[in-house]
Formats: sequence, C-alpha cells, structure tokens
Amino acid sequence: MGKILGIDLGTTNSCIAIIEGNEPVVIANIEGQRTTPSMVAFTTKGETHIGVHAKRQAAVNPERTIFGVKRLIGRRADDEDVKSLINLLPYRIVPSSSGDAWVQIDNQSYSPQEISAMIVRKLKECAESYCSETITQCVVAVPAYFNDAQRQATRDACQLAGLEVLRIMNEPTLAALAFGVKKRSTGYVAVFDLGGGTFDISILQCSGGTFRVMATAGNNHLGGNDFDAVIYQYLANQFKEETGIDISSDKMAVQRVREAAELLKCELSTLTETNVNLPFLAIGPAGPVHLSLSMMREELENLIRPLIDKLNAPCEDALREAGITADDLDEVLLVGGMTRMPIVRSRVEKIFGNKISHGVNPDEAVALGAAVQSGILGGEIEEVVLLDVTPLNLGIETAGNRVSTIIERNSSIPTKASKIFTTTEDNQGFVRITVVQGDSSIASECARLGSFLLTDIPQMPAGKPRIEVQFCIDADGVVSVQGIERQTGLVKSLVIQDAVGLSSKQLEDAKKRL
Repeated sequence: MGKILGIDLGTTNSCIAIIEGNEPVVIANIEGQRTTPSMVAFTTKGETHIGVHAKRQAAVNPERTIFGVKRLIGRRADDEDVKSLINLLPYRIVPSSSGDAWVQIDNQSYSPQEISAMIVRKLKECAESYCSETITQCVVAVPAYFNDAQRQATRDACQLAGLEVLRIMNEPTLAALAFGVKKRSTGYVAVFDLGGGTFDISILQCSGGTFRVMATAGNNHLGGNDFDAVIYQYLANQFKEETGIDISSDKMAVQRVREAAELLKCELSTLTETNVNLPFLAIGPAGPVHLSLSMMREELENLIRPLIDKLNAPCEDALREAGITADDLDEVLLVGGMTRMPIVRSRVEKIFGNKISHGVNPDEAVALGAAVQSGILGGEIEEVVLLDVTPLNLGIETAGNRVSTIIERNSSIPTKASKIFTTTEDNQGFVRITVVQGDSSIASECARLGSFLLTDIPQMPAGKPRIEVQFCIDADGVVSVQGIERQTGLVKSLVIQDAVGLSSKQLEDAKKRL
C-alpha cells in the first residue's frame, strides 16, 4: 500500500506529515519550511503563486492575494459571519449561482474549494518529491466545530487536488494522537486548539486502550486572524491620530499594516517590548509619512483581552458536558500557533490548572496526528479505538422557525437517530423538510444543510402516513438522510436540493482550471 498523507489544512498555515519507520514525520515544503502559508496569489501577468511566494508579494498585490479562505469554505455568501469578513479582506467575496461564498479576482470567480485545492496540490507535490512516489490518498483534519457542508467542501478540495479522502477527522482529536494519548492507560485529557481561524476545546477519556471524546466545544469565529484584526485597527487608529490620514481605502497600506500587526503579535510572544516601523506608508500634504511606534507586551495583552475572555465559556461548556471538573484532568495539550502567546497560556492555566504538556510543536500537532491515523489505516501502526463526537445539534426546521433536534451535540459518532413525521393534507404525495445543524433553537441561526424531498407517499388522509426520517453521521462527521413510510415500507433516499457545495459541472470546471 502506498503512502497516505496526513493534512492539516489551516486557516493561516498548512502542514503535512507521513509515517516513516512507524513514526509520524513532518514534511518540509520546497522552501525548506515545515509549515506552508495558506495563501494563493494571482499576478497581472497570469502567474499563480502558492504558499511562501504568495505571502512575500501580498503587500504589493493585496487585491489578488487570497488568504483565510478556510473561513469561507462550505459557507453561503449571505451568512452573517461571511458578511462581516467583506470589509476586512482586500479581495472580493461574491455569491455563486447557488449562493455560496466565492472569491473574485478581476473577472474570474473561484470557489473556496478550488483555492484550497491549489494549496493541497502544492502540499501533495512536496510530499511526492520527498517520498519519490505518487500519493493518492489522505487523512484530512477539520475544526471540530465544522458542520456537514464545511466537511463536504473540504473533501471536495482534496479530491480536486487529486487525493482520495480516507478519513475526515476533528483537529483536536488528531492532535491528541500526536501527543501520544494512545500510550496513556487511563485518565482525562483536554485538547486546547487555538489556531489562525478557529478555536476548539475537546475533552478525551482514556481507558483500557479506548480513547473517547467526551465533549467538544469552541468558536468557529475566534482565531489568530481576529487578534491580528484588533492589532491592525489599533495601529491604523494610532497612525490616523498622529497624521490625520485614514489608510482604510489604500489596500496596499492596509496589507502592510496587517503584516506588521501579525509580526508584532509574534514578537511580543517572546519579547516584552518591540517596535513597528513602516516607512512611506502614506503621502501627506508635506510628503511621505511613516508609521513608527513601540509597544509593550502588557499593552498588547490589554488590547486583546476581550478576545482572550471569549476562551472561557467554551472550556467551561466542554467540562460541564463531559461531566468532569478541571481537577479531574491529567493533562492539557496546547495546539495551534496562538497558544505560543504567554497570555493564552496563562488563561489556560487559570481555567484548567498547571497541567500543560509541551511535548509536541503546536503548529505541527494536527498534521502529525493525521499521519498517525493514516498509519493506522495503512496498517503501519497498531490500531487504537478512537471514538469521536459530533459537535453540533442536528435537526429539522419546524413551524415558527424552530428546530426539532434529532441528534444532539456531543453524541459519539458514527451514530444514527430517527423521528416520526406525518402529512398535513389529505392525499399528500410528498413531504419537504429542511435539515439544519447548529446549537441554536432558532432555525435561521443554524447552518442549513439542505432541503430534502421525500416523494411517492401513498394517498392517505392527513396525519395517517407514518414517515420515519433517519439521520446518520458517519465516522467523518458527514451527514446522510433516509426516509421510510412505515405503513407501506416504502424507502427513499432523500435528495439534497439546495445544499452548499459544488455541483458536478462546477467540480469539472474547477478540475480543468487546476
């Protein structure tokens, strides 16, 4: 059996790993770096740059440089969270013909799946060069709080890049594999994963060779990008106060300040004070104007404290739903580049106690865990029993914009559940239901997975048919639905009519462009 690639397709950076000698090994890109910026750039000359080269030219080509596309994948353009990104990103976000959030560069539109596929393809080529063989299969990680549409879209991205996805697994769960929880005989472990775009917290129980995710919680809209945005706004406001110049309409200046904000954040993770110097940032009445200021770590921490405070609630929710307290934990695993910040580590210690493990590079843990899972699937590593959970409620929209929950969050997967419905009119030949996924009891606040149609119901008086709608979530967290008319035994697979995702034609068109 050939190599199976472990992929961490991150919001800010991506990482890949394989199994060598029964151990997971990170593969460096052709530039010699162990992580690759999740960026794609298009030039006016028709060239495409991916990764390091895309990041290097972002300041001079901001409108054609795409970053943070993971926040768009599997999302609709009219989602409130997508709308909030429109003014923060230098490139254009437009609705596709089906309402999905796409990226527009000049007159060409690209789906997030297609942009992600470009990144995955580069990672695949690096792995093939390292291994000297063709790689066709992978295990890919996604945030624990990704819904079905986002998981399906991630699968599409890998397939567009020429990889068969053997498993889609939650990032915190894979990180736990990288830290070696499979070697732990008993106990509880928390995985605290704060990356570039999302925050996840999972509680695992280890017992007799079985590793069960007890609960997971998080925030899909809290990550390093949000911290960068706060720092950027501070720098832009300081510059405006000192010079009277608003740079918000100058996309090149905005990108330069964004990059300075990210660098400042990283530097103050190891230093107590640093400087920001951006010469010739703008042109004022008297000529060129520069941005120059210093910042103490304490000033930065006060600036981002409102975001740090958002870490508490998901951690408390996960502990409560797992039925344990922080005192019951044996270890806390830190994952994601943001966990390098001292204030983040201090908050983790405050929530969970001083039980932090430093055994694995937080930027590489997820990819290493994906490689461990690939080794299990490929027979290179002894199999462990790993029971994951679904992070979100799954149900049906009912009258009054309400949700009837069928599978509750933190149910072990794979799982299935069903509910009985009936007709409201005499001789009704079909039933249309809308499936939603999310923690809110209000349907419009949840992710809409699709409109499902069950047809060929025998003619009967209203209320007479007994229609069982069965929901299944597989080991990848992907949802499928089936309908059964109990009186006649009629079985129908439900067809998703309006779900977010690429059509067959869109997939073929994307393959031609790649």
